[in-house]
Amino acid sequence: MRKRVFITLAITFVFINLLVSQGNYKLMFYNVLNYPIQEPANRIQYLQTILDDYRPDIFMICELNNEEGADNILNIMKEINDDYERADFELNSSDNSIGNSNNFQNLIFFNSSKFTLEEQFIIPSIYRDFNHYRLKSTTNTEEIDSVFIEVLVGHLKASSGETNEQLRLTMVNDLLDYVNTMPSDSNIVFGGDLNVYTFNEPAFLELLDTNNNIVFADPANRLGNWHNNSSFIDMFTQSTRTQSGLGGASGGFDDRFDFVLTSSNMLTNSDIYYVDNSYEVYGNNANFNCYNQSINSSNCDGDDYNQIIRNALYNMSDHLPVTLELQLNETLNNKDVSDDIGFQIMGPNLISEQLNVKITTNQAQFLVIYNTLGQVVTTLKIDQLGVAIIDVSKLSSGIYYLTSKTNLSSILKFIIE
Repeated sequence: MRKRVFITLAITFVFINLLVSQGNYKLMFYNVLNYPIQEPANRIQYLQTILDDYRPDIFMICELNNEEGADNILNIMKEINDDYERADFELNSSDNSIGNSNNFQNLIFFNSSKFTLEEQFIIPSIYRDFNHYRLKSTTNTEEIDSVFIEVLVGHLKASSGETNEQLRLTMVNDLLDYVNTMPSDSNIVFGGDLNVYTFNEPAFLELLDTNNNIVFADPANRLGNWHNNSSFIDMFTQSTRTQSGLGGASGGFDDRFDFVLTSSNMLTNSDIYYVDNSYEVYGNNANFNCYNQSINSSNCDGDDYNQIIRNALYNMSDHLPVTLELQLNETLNNKDVSDDIGFQIMGPNLISEQLNVKITTNQAQFLVIYNTLGQVVTTLKIDQLGVAIIDVSKLSSGIYYLTSKTNLSSILKFIIE
């Protein structure tokens, strides 16, 4: 009999772990350099090489000129994976009196087998718009909670000098006025060409200001004075070239202009969070000899990115893409699965010190908590209906399962942070 119970539990845990799945999602931001107007016309082949190698689940871009360019990119992505889709193309609505900013649009492409696009919005600003895309994770069952990701894409004013710094700050304030109306626990990813030279620039400091409703973080944790500072060679994204004639900058590899920032909660969130050490500048081999060189130079050789990839990056844009990974925990919806089983978890299933369990039937006389190995860590006798408070403060952080001795097939998941 005990052997049969053990087998039943083992099978049940396997099933639950299939439902409580984890998936890594690959993100890329890329300044595609005035595409498709900027010559040469065959640049799309180089972008395909890059995307075929990395295969992002969310691809964020800036400096897109027109809808024809958006369709071109989607077409080559569909040759890689037919599940790729894009958001609606929207023209920049910003005031064009400051510069030729309306020629540069933002857009995202996404893997539709993993995300659906729920909504998209324009965030007007003084110089160039920001764009907001609300993505929802797809699931295979109604018993799994979906997770929403708020994807922001932007392109701040370029060039050094106090006037340009002030324009960048004004743009960031326009963005934060919008972001600060969102729920404080929103999962936000912000991909952008920020054109900042140091983390001490007012626009960047404003994004990281802890007084904001939503505080952004640099997942790479590489804050500093980036400009012409070879100690940050691994973070440099511009310029990929030292030769002129291909458009964009030609000053060689010496600046960190491109970023993917996240809301601070995504560094600790249990539902969707940044994967440690996954932030990379795609194409950057962190070779100190690459300082002020072209990315396809032998001085930029390394083990991570070969000559073919670096040639494609050189020919496509004067910027390198930035990539990171997010991990999504698809958690059981306790409200849906706890009906009529005699007990249910009260409130969210992410807890710290105590687990509140509502007892709805006398059949749930003994509650048992298991760890992910199927080992019993706590047993609690229930004497009456109502809410039972279980002290879990001494348990380690991680995933646990709650069940009843009289109903082993009913298992609820909770997470101790």
